[in-house]
Amino acid sequence: VQLQASGGGLVQPGGSLRLSCAASGFTLDSYAIAWFRQAPGKEREGVSCITSSDGSIYYADSVKGRFTISRDNAKNTVYLQMNSLEPEDTAVYYCAIVDSDLPGPLLLVAGSLGGMDYWGKGTQVTVSS
Repeated sequence: VQLQASGGGLVQPGGSLRLSCAASGFTLDSYAIAWFRQAPGKEREGVSCITSSDGSIYYADSVKGRFTISRDNAKNTVYLQMNSLEPEDTAVYYCAIVDSDLPGPLLLVAGSLGGMDYWGKGTQVTVSS
C-alpha cells in the first residue's frame, strides 16, 4: 500500500495549485480518503475528505469555497484543487486513507489525531509574495 502526494510548490497569494495523491496496492474507492495539513508549530488540521459510505465530501471551514477535492477512480488518484490561496494555507499537505464509515467531520477530527490507516509523504505548499 502506497500513497504518493505531489503538486506542492511556491505560489503567490491568490494563486492556485492542484495536489495529487496517487494510490498503489489498493483501490482508493474502497476507503475514505482525506487531505490534512500541518504548518510549522501548529497541530495537524483536517482539510477535506471523501467518505467511503456514500462518497460525501466535506471541507474544513477554513478552506470551504476555495478548495475542491475530487477522485479519479480510473487513475486511482485523488486531487485537491486549491484556489485563492492565502499565506495561512502554507503547510505540508498529506493525503491519508482509512477503512471507516465515519462521517466527514468526525473523519477529519480523528485523522488530525492520527486515526488513519495509511499516510502518504507530505508535499510542501508555500504561499508567499
